[in-house]
Amino acid sequence: MQDDTQKPHKYRALFEYGPLLLFFVTNFGAPRFGVEKPLIIATSVLVIATALAVLASWILEKRVPMLTLLGGVAVAFFGGLTIFFDDPIFIKVKPTIISGLFALFLGLGQLIGKMPLKMILSSQLQLTDKGWVQIGWIWTAMFASTALANEIAWRLLSTDGWVTFKVFGLTGISIVFAVLSVPVMTRHQIQK
Repeated sequence: MQDDTQKPHKYRALFEYGPLLLFFVTNFGAPRFGVEKPLIIATSVLVIATALAVLASWILEKRVPMLTLLGGVAVAFFGGLTIFFDDPIFIKVKPTIISGLFALFLGLGQLIGKMPLKMILSSQLQLTDKGWVQIGWIWTAMFASTALANEIAWRLLSTDGWVTFKVFGLTGISIVFAVLSVPVMTRHQIQK
């Protein structure tokens, strides 16, 4: 495993979003084949597809990006619990728990002046310390928003509604915060 400083492989988007789209399609397609618990089957597909995506990344790129690996471990753990206990609660709370932990890690790091994102991403991105602080707070807000939104969604929406929210809503939240990050990164980038 290496850092993410190398040029991404042309299939990186497929590795990252393919398993999620298969999860979505399986959840909505399984009932057409008489499957009584489509989310359990969709979770099985998600776990297998994620493992295959990580393996394909390793084979094609000779590395696995850190975030892809962490995401794969989380999917395997929470998906495995969902499958083993035949209970969708585990896969539903995964985004809340993982995003909440990231928000806590980044927020506490920011408060004690450690700039965790700088430690993690400095090989990919060169920013002033002020830029790292601002990006750190933006990402803390993103993960906190994702955790809160998922917690509300899985409690209030039907299972199919939650699956749609997970695939498209959580991705949308990430895109909004990525757009908010661009001006900060542009303004505070250190030119080599």
